[in-house]
Amino acid sequence: MSAARIGFLLALLIQVAVVAAGEPEFANVFVPNADGFKSIRIPAVVASKSGMLLAFAEGRAANADQASNKIVQKRSSDGGKTWGRLAILADDGLNSLNNPCVVVERGTGRLLLMYQSYPAGLTERSRDLHGGYVGNQVVRAWLITSDDDGATWSRPREITTQVKRPSATTVTSGPGIGIQLRHGKHAGRILFPFNDGPFGLWNIYAAYSDDGGKTWAMGEDAPGNLIDDGKGGKISTVNEAQFVELGDGSIRFNVRRWGGKPLRKTCVSADGGATWSKIQDVPEQADPSCMGSIFQYTDPADGSRSRILYSGPQSTRRENGAVFLSYDAGKTWPVKRVLSSGGFAYSCLTALPDGVIGCLYEAQGTGKILFARFTLDWLTSGKDHLEKRPK
Repeated sequence: MSAARIGFLLALLIQVAVVAAGEPEFANVFVPNADGFKSIRIPAVVASKSGMLLAFAEGRAANADQASNKIVQKRSSDGGKTWGRLAILADDGLNSLNNPCVVVERGTGRLLLMYQSYPAGLTERSRDLHGGYVGNQVVRAWLITSDDDGATWSRPREITTQVKRPSATTVTSGPGIGIQLRHGKHAGRILFPFNDGPFGLWNIYAAYSDDGGKTWAMGEDAPGNLIDDGKGGKISTVNEAQFVELGDGSIRFNVRRWGGKPLRKTCVSADGGATWSKIQDVPEQADPSCMGSIFQYTDPADGSRSRILYSGPQSTRRENGAVFLSYDAGKTWPVKRVLSSGGFAYSCLTALPDGVIGCLYEAQGTGKILFARFTLDWLTSGKDHLEKRPK
């Protein structure tokens, strides 16, 4: 057999092996400059009731957290393999729009997207930010909705007084996704994870609605968030937050580390987000201080094992992005696999109707936002298989 023929057969075998192993697929979603902004950051992704994938981010005039940001969107009708054109969903001129956080209401399929606005020229570190709800130096919270898979969106509705405490100078939804409870006496409740400050003294809590998003209420702050900063003052251990429903209807926070050990932080609510257990470390999950994602992949109520996913950088820097899997409601994380060994910053997990897992994440530092598609078989190296499609 000729060397050329042998080479061809080897190449073919390698291709077959890759397909059989179900290696992740990657697609560009938001690319700065090419998509009209100098910087595009803070990804959020969700699958609509019909299976449309929607990706959200902040389109920024500069690589800064508050840079006249707009809330932007792209959609995919083929499971994240290709993405449509960028659409601007919210624009407030020189004011900066931040922290897109989205949820799908199960009954109607309505998409609810929260974000906040910062006054032009001010940042979350600014001493000129005021608490309360009145004036031009206040961070405000907004909600927009879509009833057609993100093709069109409502006008922004201000909900600041319902989700922000009067003493807070900053307030952040997520970023990432919210949840809607399926179990327990609060089934149907829509919840968004929040943190507020002043800067460096963050609290985490839930804002929730029992009427489909018409009105909102706030739960209590999770206890145990403040520690000594070593300089005679205090510093918070927590910052940007996500949470997931557990099989009994309770809720687990998974939160970015701000102070304390370089580990993710967690606590649990047994009363629909009204109160929380004391904040603790997640020993298996390193955190260089970066937003991460937690997501309920399968629910025992659907005839599957309980499976909860987490994604985030596993390094002292924002790199080596890994996906974890827990079978015991996030108490332990026995499965871990690296999705991207390079730059990996903010991320957001989702699942497609066919069971494919999706991860929208900041790659190459924050040079672009990619969407990765992979399977449970790949994540577990063939040791776990999906019983049925998740709902």
